[in-house]
Amino acid sequence: MSGTPTALSDRPRTRHLDQRLAPPQKARTLVPGVALSMVAALVAFGVSRFLPGVSPLIVAIVLGVLSANIVALPATVTPGLNLSSKKLLRAGIVLLGLQVSLADIRNLGAPLLLVVVAVIAGGLLGTVALGRLLRVRSHLTLLVACGFSICGAAAVAGAAGVTDPDDEAEEDTITAVALVVIFGTLMIPLVPALAHLLALDTAAAGMWAGGSIHEIAQVVAVGGVLGGAGLTTAVLVKLTRVLMLAPVMAALSLRERRRERTGGATDQVGGNRRRPPIVPLFVVGFLGMVLVRSVVAVPAGFLDAGQVLQTLLLAAAMFGLGCGVRVTSLVRVGFRPFALAGLSTVLVAVLALAGVLLVA
Repeated sequence: MSGTPTALSDRPRTRHLDQRLAPPQKARTLVPGVALSMVAALVAFGVSRFLPGVSPLIVAIVLGVLSANIVALPATVTPGLNLSSKKLLRAGIVLLGLQVSLADIRNLGAPLLLVVVAVIAGGLLGTVALGRLLRVRSHLTLLVACGFSICGAAAVAGAAGVTDPDDEAEEDTITAVALVVIFGTLMIPLVPALAHLLALDTAAAGMWAGGSIHEIAQVVAVGGVLGGAGLTTAVLVKLTRVLMLAPVMAALSLRERRRERTGGATDQVGGNRRRPPIVPLFVVGFLGMVLVRSVVAVPAGFLDAGQVLQTLLLAAAMFGLGCGVRVTSLVRVGFRPFALAGLSTVLVAVLALAGVLLVA
């Protein structure tokens, strides 16, 4: 089977058409799809309330996949779905910064912070090396490396925004997000079970969960199983990984600009592309929210509202991405991307466990 993904989405490309429309007319074309995405996000949020440990993001992407493969969605929702899967996701990433306090992260201690950096660096470099060995397309490999090493779908979308600003390889983004959902969900029962077999105490198990699992919601689910200090430690370690999204995205942007200058950027996704900024705007917004949380006494109610809004935005984006997945096409992607995702999951988990055993 080939490691090069076939198109996962048959949604029509409307970006160039939308650019030619007058602003009011363009806005009207976006309303149906954005409204559908937000309704789906609200449904996912409600469903997750009745299914403890199940992330609204996971519910939303499943709803999107089911909608795309069972229901014939009208073409009128396509522009809004495209916008939701990109712009709303980046807005959600910005609000994600409100969850990160530099003081809390500093309190983890230098040894554990060094472990987090080592896990991310090792996960990124190791996954890229594995992708080359498996002959998986380089752009897809990079998205998997970012998603599995940093913070799941948000990191996939962030990396795609830097390396593919013109959405010429959207199928890679959809594939990487699907792999994050599949393998991150598998980690929810596995990590607590393995932590018990390894006789890890609650705090060490929480460190391992936060250092190895892909999505924040998945980490929270595992932390809830561990209980006590496990949940708090798991979330703090995971948020430290989230904070690394900013420098990694900046490094990717510099890499893409250098590749463009040397003429090597076209082998990644093809074509003439917009030049990415050194620091993407959504990363600047994310860092701004981190600083606000760290230096301002933000009321608890405001933080809770921000977290709900962030979840809704990310869930709407996941629904939009899910609507681009065709199950038959995902099967045709082949074995190699799935093997890469499995090996990357094991790599990050082993690195995190080794680090935890060293510092715990």
